[in-house]
Amino acid sequence: MTSPAVVLVAHGTRSTRGVEMIAALAEAVSRELTARAEPAGEWATTRAPVVRTAFVDVLGPSPSEVLRDLEATAGSVPAVVVPAFLASGYHVYQDVPREVAESGHPAVAVTRAMGPDPALAHVMTMRLRAAGWRRGDAVVLAAAGSSDARARKDVRRSAALLAEHLGAPVRIAYVATGAPRVPEVVADLRESGARRVFIASYLLAHGLFQQRLHEAGADGVAEPIGVHPAVVRLIADRYRTAAAELTRVRVL
Repeated sequence: MTSPAVVLVAHGTRSTRGVEMIAALAEAVSRELTARAEPAGEWATTRAPVVRTAFVDVLGPSPSEVLRDLEATAGSVPAVVVPAFLASGYHVYQDVPREVAESGHPAVAVTRAMGPDPALAHVMTMRLRAAGWRRGDAVVLAAAGSSDARARKDVRRSAALLAEHLGAPVRIAYVATGAPRVPEVVADLRESGARRVFIASYLLAHGLFQQRLHEAGADGVAEPIGVHPAVVRLIADRYRTAAAELTRVRVL
């Protein structure tokens, strides 16, 4: 039996490094799911899923294009769409469902977004320490930003999870949409007496937004969340839960 395909949906970026990071993440997810699939041979009942990437903005292919291609090439194989977003805003609530509907694919499940999740707080903690953060340093969680209140709530939850992991306060700031902006919060922390300020990048991949963080006046900027075993397992778990339900529904 062929497992449902995985469609990893990301925002999209003009950064070559960012695109390569998304591709590397998809490859890592494929390896994780392949390792957990039953061994090939005459007794095998399940084959590892196909993993494809799609983007909702900046570049293609779009989710609808990937889903149509999967239906054309894989026949009746169902698909699980995993939104690789760290908060659920317009792209998750509007773009992804619209793309699924436009694809015409008859059997698609959509998981919840990647974040917020304790696994992401764990990775951000590691990235901060690698950037030189030490206990006592001020921390700013920098998110892309959204006009959707649900996405801002997710960011607040992510900041709370990071604060729990660090055992230290975490301020929130935005790169592109919403207030306060990252440079403002960095400056405010300095005026309040912080000797060193570090930025925790709540971004998935390299791109323009990550570049802007290095211009915000902090003492250190953590790498984006990127490819990490904890992130790979998070996506794989999202997929497995949805795939099991999708398969159960199709059998009934």
